[in-house]
Amino acid sequence: MFNWAKISEELKSLLRLKTEPVAFRRLEKAEELNSIKNVTRLQRGFTYCQVPFLVRVMEQTIGITKEDPLGERCMRIHGLRHATEKSMNAEAKMLATTWFGSPEEALQQQRETPRIPVAEATVSAPLYKEKFEPEVVSIYGNPAQIMMFLCGLQKEKYERFHFHFIGEGACADSLAECYLTGKPALAIPCFGERSMGQVADDEIVVAVPPQELERAIYGMKKLVKIGFRYPVCFIGGLTDPTSVLSQFYPQSK
Repeated sequence: MFNWAKISEELKSLLRLKTEPVAFRRLEKAEELNSIKNVTRLQRGFTYCQVPFLVRVMEQTIGITKEDPLGERCMRIHGLRHATEKSMNAEAKMLATTWFGSPEEALQQQRETPRIPVAEATVSAPLYKEKFEPEVVSIYGNPAQIMMFLCGLQKEKYERFHFHFIGEGACADSLAECYLTGKPALAIPCFGERSMGQVADDEIVVAVPPQELERAIYGMKKLVKIGFRYPVCFIGGLTDPTSVLSQFYPQSK
């Protein structure tokens, strides 16, 4: 088992994160929530957009089952209800009046939406609280912070990352995409996440397999020794950067 509290603190220190990294786990049986301490069960209507806010800012542990008053769209993305042809067609008709130009294009979006496999419950908590072994960890930050995190991953082992944007319902591009692929998934939070989840204008999110967090930390620490860290230092747009760049890239000419 990883020391999630230590990992969380190192991430917050290296990146100067304003909010907590969010741990997520899918639970096969709803009864598994009973073994997790201090789980909050929302009794009012809510969307999944609000859950990361409650975790990363309010530091709550949020458990959800299909019996809770969560929006149907959210349930079908986060593995609490099946998405069927009937439900996708109905949702497409609604989305065609808002975010998309036609029912056909909205239905295409529905069919391309990554969805967590159906189970009886999910649970999310601040990573540092070590409430359970996470399956995905989501980190919210500004583009520079998330850039440094991804560069840390590449410093340890290079790979070209591929990211997606399906539009409204973009939590599927981060959380669900990472869950399904086992790869880091960067996303631009959608209108719902910003209006209901209080994601700031300058924030984006990356969802990461938890076992990759140490890789990112090791890589970021190596970059710090070179001089690449957050916050990014400004050389300036009106100066000759040659002498400064030579400190980082001594072979460049």
